[in-house]
Amino acid sequence: MKKLTQGEVSKYLYQSYSKVDGLWFMKVEEQFGFEKALEIDADVWKILSKIQARYLKLKLSNAGITAKEVFISALKIKLYLDGYKFRLINKDNLISIKITECPWHNILIRSGREGLSEKIGSIICKTEYSAFAYEFDSKYKLEICSRICNSKKENFCIFNFDDPI
Repeated sequence: MKKLTQGEVSKYLYQSYSKVDGLWFMKVEEQFGFEKALEIDADVWKILSKIQARYLKLKLSNAGITAKEVFISALKIKLYLDGYKFRLINKDNLISIKITECPWHNILIRSGREGLSEKIGSIICKTEYSAFAYEFDSKYKLEICSRICNSKKENFCIFNFDDPI
């Protein structure tokens, strides 16, 4: 039996993770409709993002960096591992993320469901990243200023977090 490289294992697990998200959503949608599937999806992402945040916070907190640096590092890791192309800027009292490629939007395009991307993105991104940030500091407030998936066909997302410090 051939052994898989660490990269192949990571790719396998990421593809499984992203595909199971879409498959369970479609099955819930078939049985209960799109709105109910989206409601349940938001509940799932709220919990999953808390789990991800707590794991990363635990791993990074002993690195001798400030709480804000832990949050920024965790955001970068999450976005990178989830397959986003992005740039994070930390200036003054604002942490800003410019996303130029969203893997979830790309999946919806490839599956012929691009028309649902705006509705899904408007709910899930706010839910997921607000819950993620809350685990680091309840005072972080997310403002989504721009979205790739909106009907204006913008080329990037802008996620801003007000720095609570």
